[in-house]
Amino acid sequence: MTRSAGSRTADDLEFPDDTARQASMDHAPSGATTLERPVPPEAAAAPLPLVLSADTEEDLRARAAALRDLLAGTGTKDTTGTGAADTTGTAGAPDPASAALALASRGGDGPHRAVLLVTGRDDALNGLDALAAGEAAPGLTTGTVQDGALAFLFTGQGAQRPRMGAELRAAFPVFAEAFDEVCHVLDPHLPRPLREVIDSGDADLLSRTEYTQPATFAVEVALYWLLESWGVRPDVLAGHSIGEIAAAHAAGVLSLQDAARLVAVRGRLMQALPAGGVMTAALASAADVAPYLEGRTATAGIAAVNGPTSVVLAGAERTVGEIAAELAAAGRKTRGLPVSHAFHSPLMEPVLDDFRAAVADIAFHSPRIPVVSTVTGLPVSPDEMCTPGYWVDHIRATVRFADAMATLEARGTTTYLEVGPDAILTSMGKSCLTPGRPAALLPTVRRARPEAPTLLASLAQAYVRGAHVAWHACFAGTSVRPAELPAHLVPAETPLAPPAPLEK
Repeated sequence: MTRSAGSRTADDLEFPDDTARQASMDHAPSGATTLERPVPPEAAAAPLPLVLSADTEEDLRARAAALRDLLAGTGTKDTTGTGAADTTGTAGAPDPASAALALASRGGDGPHRAVLLVTGRDDALNGLDALAAGEAAPGLTTGTVQDGALAFLFTGQGAQRPRMGAELRAAFPVFAEAFDEVCHVLDPHLPRPLREVIDSGDADLLSRTEYTQPATFAVEVALYWLLESWGVRPDVLAGHSIGEIAAAHAAGVLSLQDAARLVAVRGRLMQALPAGGVMTAALASAADVAPYLEGRTATAGIAAVNGPTSVVLAGAERTVGEIAAELAAAGRKTRGLPVSHAFHSPLMEPVLDDFRAAVADIAFHSPRIPVVSTVTGLPVSPDEMCTPGYWVDHIRATVRFADAMATLEARGTTTYLEVGPDAILTSMGKSCLTPGRPAALLPTVRRARPEAPTLLASLAQAYVRGAHVAWHACFAGTSVRPAELPAHLVPAETPLAPPAPLEK
């Protein structure tokens, strides 16, 4: 892939409620343009982003009021005679879809920003009324650009679920194409076609490590390609456990073919290990747990440090059980995790030599985007990830997620976009950051939430914080045509060019 990293900006916002944006476009008011995407009956259609920006808050509110009047059929309309017949709705007013594309196709963004996600005219009018009045509304995100960097965080194992990504495949052709390509590359390494496993609805089958890790990788890579097609470029990357392989591919360290082989071999070897290992979460720091591991490191260890007072122990059932009981007796809360194997523990050591041999001929490249390692918790050097040895250690080593988050924060990151099938790191990461500092952790997908609205809501938050989003690319695969809008709503600026094809 061709990528570039640039500065980002930020201010503090909370994740909005998605429940008001779940209506299907099939129920939009008369005059709305229906997107030509196959949407599963249980899925919410992708909402339309109405994007406004201005140099001042007063100008932003004035633009919202003018757009509201235009969509209601009471404002000044374009008189050039160039508008297409299907871009008008009630009383000759532009419909929200056509107006949204026209706004998204302009060039340049002001520091005061707003994104209103709507499914039809009523949503648009109500939201624009609120924006013009300086009030909150369902689907409305506002903010002012501030300094800060954008990080992509790739989720680890445990976020998988049947049919994950299916709604994104229906809503966004770029995601569907990317997902199919990743599955095509992975399938020769797997006992069964990966898409068949994900879409089967069989949670037990998907939870087999030989499928879990490739499936998580496939969804994350497809999400990354979708975000890149929308012009969302991270300043830095990090990944939790298996997520670090997706991060390495995104950074250019691994080609898709080599990353797929590494993921598949890793999952297959781990699946073949004897069952019996366990993992237990403990509300304690690594320093608190260290004394309990003395004399026991041959059969147990710290698998992950997920926060200042959040660790995961892994290893032989008896050893981890004894440590958990001792921690509980000392007043520390513990909880067993439902896993098939004791990942990142001494019980992984039998696969290390076979894994090293299997990936010995993989070609590695220096990262083109900065990466913070969760093996060390520090920025990687140009060659650090470029040996089989690093990825062998990656299987056995503690996942230092908390350290990686501290490094990201110290290097100026204020917006964290989780790239994965659930909001695991979004939740864990909050405890790793300095309280009171402006930061936002945003999930691209969240379990039990409609996928397309959740993704667009998080992109809206990233955009108002200063991230670049090529909003016009969100309309790829639809029949929507841009409306002709008055100059005071669409300033005379150079239109955005279509995104360049991705180099995969």
